[in-house]
Amino acid sequence: MNIQTVTVVGANGTMGANVAAIFASFGHARVYMVCRDKEKARKAALRSCKSVKADSIGAHLIPADYGMLPDCVKESDLVFESVAENLELKIEVHAQIGRCLRKDAVACTGSSGLSISRLAECYPEAVRSRFFGVHMFNPPYQLTLCELTASPYSDMALYARLKAYLTDTLFRTVAESKDLPAFLGNRIGFYFMNEALQYAEKYQDNGGIDYIDAILGPFTGRTMPPLVTSDFVGLDVHKAIVDNIYEHTDDYVHGRFVLPEFVKKLIAQKKLGRKTGEGLYKFIRHEGGEKRLLVYDIKQGVYRDQIQYSFPFAIRMKKFLREGDYDDAIRELINNKSQEADICLRFLLRYIVYALYTAEHVGYDLKVADDVMATGFTWCPPFALMEAFTRVCDLGALMKARLKPEIVEAVNIDHIIGEQVKSKYDYRIYFKAK
Repeated sequence: MNIQTVTVVGANGTMGANVAAIFASFGHARVYMVCRDKEKARKAALRSCKSVKADSIGAHLIPADYGMLPDCVKESDLVFESVAENLELKIEVHAQIGRCLRKDAVACTGSSGLSISRLAECYPEAVRSRFFGVHMFNPPYQLTLCELTASPYSDMALYARLKAYLTDTLFRTVAESKDLPAFLGNRIGFYFMNEALQYAEKYQDNGGIDYIDAILGPFTGRTMPPLVTSDFVGLDVHKAIVDNIYEHTDDYVHGRFVLPEFVKKLIAQKKLGRKTGEGLYKFIRHEGGEKRLLVYDIKQGVYRDQIQYSFPFAIRMKKFLREGDYDDAIRELINNKSQEADICLRFLLRYIVYALYTAEHVGYDLKVADDVMATGFTWCPPFALMEAFTRVCDLGALMKARLKPEIVEAVNIDHIIGEQVKSKYDYRIYFKAK
């Protein structure tokens, strides 16, 4: 696939600017960065260079506004839409692209989970087969995952060439997904994060947000705790994703995609997370330069200092991890009878089960569950986590003993974990003794 000129629509957004950088740096393409005005586009181009740490790509980034969109599209081999995750807005943008797209070009959406089939229908029949979902993860320079999705109208020979381009030229880890809400990565990841929010509400008397994050910290196999991650993504984006999943799916964890009321309250107050300076957490910078991190107290409705929790099970797990004794760290998690250890263990077991269940229903290969979680979230992927558990216990028996019977029955535990897939990821690199 010969992609020399690309148009990124919505390039002023964080994701749009970062994706433009990927096309310019790895793909060596000229990239039209279409924004509301050229000044926003120029600022976006600077952010693009910074995102891939390469000022040299600046010469390949061309600021443009929406008045220039038709000409940009006509000149482009590939058009990538990256506007806000709003169906009506995306329909309007793709209708504009469709009127100008060349019959030998490719059009893509970076949507994190809206219907690819519905967006494909914005295009004239002559080019409808050339439209695909290409969902990259933020920041794409660090997170290589790219979910590729076809519609019923897609030209599958072109799909194969696009997959090769994404893999071999842009160096993406391509995960093929069916056209279902949130695709693979976000379906799994936001299940985990939204359940963590629900538990924060449930255990607000114990501390709530920072209590749950302390239970599910880096020592459990993720770069950052789940609610810190949600704050990083943005609570408004989190809401859009889980609302979409809740409205358009009905699997055994349907209720886990209900957003807690306290999060809706924060969103209504424009407290959206890292991008607004306050959300689940709040940064304060004092005059002397000192930084202070506060956390939202669900029960009191105010921000307070974080509590430095000291859970015995976590202390012992971290000690084992520092010594390189991963088996004893997992044994400690399984055998510790505290409330916090029980919460942590059940979360990890449910994560394995739902990741594999989702890969079976939304993907085309169970092994793709490992790729999406390792390269899209930097979490210990499910098959790798299974290996950590099976070294020290009968995982099926543990799941049947510690998970609710309705989960065991809904997914058929023996079937779900019966696929003995050797993970290409080493579980040890994900467990951090922080």
